[in-house]
Amino acid sequence: MQNTAPPTTTGPGVVAPYTPTARTVPTRAKERASYDRELVHSILDASYLCHLGFVRDGAPVVLPTMYGRVGERLYVHGSTGSRPLRTARATDPGLPVCLTVTHVDALVLARSAFHHSLNYRSVVVHGTAVTVTDPEERRIALDAIVDQAVPGRSRDARPANAKELAATAVIRLDLDEVSAKVRTGGPNDEPEDLTLPHWTGIVPLTRGYAEPVPADDLDPAIGVPDYLRAL
Repeated sequence: MQNTAPPTTTGPGVVAPYTPTARTVPTRAKERASYDRELVHSILDASYLCHLGFVRDGAPVVLPTMYGRVGERLYVHGSTGSRPLRTARATDPGLPVCLTVTHVDALVLARSAFHHSLNYRSVVVHGTAVTVTDPEERRIALDAIVDQAVPGRSRDARPANAKELAATAVIRLDLDEVSAKVRTGGPNDEPEDLTLPHWTGIVPLTRGYAEPVPADDLDPAIGVPDYLRAL
């Protein structure tokens, strides 16, 4: 069922951060790492595309896929025949995975090629993905994945029928071993490069949505819904 338990608190109104582990402490730029729970949630909630990494036949595999967050859990869905979802079902206690989400906010152009960088926000989640079998949790998970991309969309679409549900697998990854990493600001040029005659600064990047394009067979009487205009 849905995880409705609140995260651990350290006092009235204070939410405990995630606990750092050997896998979530970076070896470089440790000052950019954060275990703040609200920051992690904000980064996850601002996207819907993740990369799911796992080991298949002794070799690493990374797949782009959609996800949904419900409390302290992430859900990923796919065909019952897909390898990661099939492996999660067949392996006890589940499939060891690493899930990442990244936003690129700006290109950082320094005077030297070495110091070129990106301003970004990212989350890395380590854990064991398990197959969701409870019908109510599966419904919640599938709605969450749809709403992660377009909030409110799950209430404006036909739910999956029995045949579609039989062909769909859902896996759950608990937010337990988690870290965020953020870079902001301008270039970090070396003092001896400050007089070089090269343009330096940042190029901000933004994500936007164009005007929705209706399907060719859409009834002209059906207008663009408010939740879609809100994007």
